[in-house]
Parts: sequence; C-alpha cells; structure tokens
Amino acid sequence: MDAKRDDNPASGALGYPMAPRVTRIERNAAGQLVVHLAGGERPVTDVKLTRYFPWSMPDAYISVRTDQGREVAVLTDLDELDPDSRETLESELHDRVFNPKLLRILECRHEFGISYIRAETDRGQVTFQFRGRHDIRLLSPTRALIRDVDSNTYELPDLNRLDPSSRRCLQRYF
Repeated sequence: MDAKRDDNPASGALGYPMAPRVTRIERNAAGQLVVHLAGGERPVTDVKLTRYFPWSMPDAYISVRTDQGREVAVLTDLDELDPDSRETLESELHDRVFNPKLLRILECRHEFGISYIRAETDRGQVTFQFRGRHDIRLLSPTRALIRDVDSNTYELPDLNRLDPSSRRCLQRYF
C-alpha cells in the first residue's frame, strides 16, 4: 500500500509540514533571543539554539526551539540571515559552546599513557590531559577533535597550519 502524499505546497518532499523560515533574530530588552518567522504574527521569545552537526557543519542546520524545547524552525544555512541576525546567532552559539581551537602547542609530554598539553587557543592558553588515540576523533586527514580527561573538547582545525614543533607533538595521533 502506498503512503498518502500531502500535495500542500507548505509540505516537504515526504509530506511533512515544512518549518517556517526565520526572517530575523535579535535580543529583547531582557536579553532574551527573539526569532521572527515568515508568516508569523508574533515573534517567538526566549528561544534556544542548537547545532545539529556542531563539528561537521557548524554553519548549517541550527535548530530554533522554544524555552519548552519545541522546535519552531531550522536554519539550514546561516547565509539565509541578514548580517545583524547572523551576528546575534553566532554570538549566542559562541558563548554557549566551549570549543577552543588549538593554534599552537606550547608544551607536550607523554607519561604513563597520558598526554599532557599546554596550548594556545583562540580562547586563551589552556592546559589539559588526554589518554591517547581513543580520545581523538579524526574529522579529516588533518582535522581532529581532542576530548580531555574532563570531557572538554578542543578542535584542531588543520594540523598542517601548525608550526613544526606543534605538528611533531600531535603527528603521532594522525
């Protein structure tokens, strides 16, 4: 038996209703995020933003949810937003997720199966430890995520962009 298809133009390819398009994101006087939706009478106040694919597609597929957790829209691409809305969204996501990018390894040592790293990141200097290869998730031949013993995640955007000393320290994990 064939599934009944909804031919409503507001429906997606599988017949499910399409989420409304976000037209603007701003903060109100109370500092809450406010989202304006196409065709919506009133904006949605105090929304929460969540990335569906924070590591592989950080600038796409952002879920917009009410304070009760109900999804009201999905931003498939940040280029859909005007510059002010995009800046508001990026500021919110930047402050919400601690994801420092490794820029340079200042000190590196390995003892008893633990790697100790002191590094310069885009969020300042950090010191962390990780247990080995199983704490590194390779995203490409030169990009990785490192999870430390406290479950913090550090992004290595490109091994080849590091200075030679930093590359030597991390090369063993690639």
